[in-house]
Amino acid sequence: MRLSFPFLALTILSLCFSCNSDEEGLSVAPVDENEELSGGVNLTAHDFSENAFGVQANNLNFTEQGQFVTGNAFFRSNWVTAPSSVQTLDGLGPIMNAIACGSCHFKDGRARPPLAGSDDLTGLLLRLSIPGIGPHGGTIDEPVYGGQFQDRSILGVDGEGKVRVTYEEIQGQYADGTTYSLRKPTYEFYDLKYGSLQSGFQFSPRIAQQLPGLGLLENVSEETILSYVDENDADGDGISGRANYVWDEQLQETRLGRFGWKSNQPTIYQQTAGAFNGDIGITTSLYPNDGLTPTQKERYPDLVDGGSPEIDDATLDKVAAYIRTLSVPARRDWQEAKVLRGKLLFTQMKCSSCHIPQMETSSKSSTSALNGQIIRPYTDLLLHDMGDGLADNRPDFLATGNEWRTAPLWGIGMIKTVNKHTFLLHDGRARNIEEAILWHGGEAQQSKMEFTELNKFDREAVIKFLESL
Repeated sequence: MRLSFPFLALTILSLCFSCNSDEEGLSVAPVDENEELSGGVNLTAHDFSENAFGVQANNLNFTEQGQFVTGNAFFRSNWVTAPSSVQTLDGLGPIMNAIACGSCHFKDGRARPPLAGSDDLTGLLLRLSIPGIGPHGGTIDEPVYGGQFQDRSILGVDGEGKVRVTYEEIQGQYADGTTYSLRKPTYEFYDLKYGSLQSGFQFSPRIAQQLPGLGLLENVSEETILSYVDENDADGDGISGRANYVWDEQLQETRLGRFGWKSNQPTIYQQTAGAFNGDIGITTSLYPNDGLTPTQKERYPDLVDGGSPEIDDATLDKVAAYIRTLSVPARRDWQEAKVLRGKLLFTQMKCSSCHIPQMETSSKSSTSALNGQIIRPYTDLLLHDMGDGLADNRPDFLATGNEWRTAPLWGIGMIKTVNKHTFLLHDGRARNIEEAILWHGGEAQQSKMEFTELNKFDREAVIKFLESL
């Protein structure tokens, strides 16, 4: 039986059978106590400016506040080529996707996808692999270009090549006759500098996500997440979330995955170290190699690095602590009738079966501010089959080529303010929330179809509710 949190069933009953009504007589959901506090008491920010994603958690101690400030500085700093007089920031590359964490996560937010016909991949990376199961159940890197396509490089070294993105428009129609158009991306690898990609290689585009609230999700107990699993759809609702189990490099064991587009990372620390290594070319004690493949090392055998490792554990800890204690923007307009109408429809369409509205963090974090928080992330952190339309056809540990982690929805309405765009989904193909809904398939097909059958007012209500998150 798929369970969410102890009182979810009662909540759904109250929404469906004891609903309030607005001034026009339409059924609306009730206002829940403190539902505007998306990140709980300690990690909800009431800053609605372009800095909304970069707010420090409340109730941090003096040491934690210092880690936040120092981690923030390293997160935003540009790394440089070694050797450099700034030894704490040298070691960039030799091949990479960006020169700083903030290059892709501008203001701790979400990147935008490339424009049609563009090869500027800032904020969008492409995972690479070949068929088969690699070490610890993961993927096997593409032999010439590795596990991630890196289009940039330091002076005197070739980047791996270029990728051009184009879009095909796909037309559709709502039940009331209103038309819409979705765009489907196509990726062309060209100007490859190290030879051909292996025949049958797999790739997966991944856009950089916004960062607020990750520490809270890390502190949700494993038991809570696993309580949402219904792999064989025992309750017959068509939704069968699965857990991904991935390799923890630090502990040298398999653990529950919860971060990344396919829940392929177990902790913020490992996600951060992996991003330093893959995106910027910075080595850590966790990932001590520079990422060059044998083919690339043969061409450049004598490159100077920035030390072994290029970022020490203490600094990496501070960057991870910074990410861990970023607050979530508070809800806006959560008491408005149209928002409450959208909230009701969101539940009735079973969107909340995957986008779980509420859960509580554990008491296990060494950062006490993260403990015992009632949070509203709208995710179950599980894998779901989203249909062929969104498939990347690339497995990732237990995740199939059709499966994606349920994206947390908190903060979704602030992306436009912080990052000046509204692009969504794993590759940024959706130009707004409406298109993101319409791309849902697989386990979400029925919910998507019910959305297409709503009248215009109710479609707007659902979107307005999501924009309030």
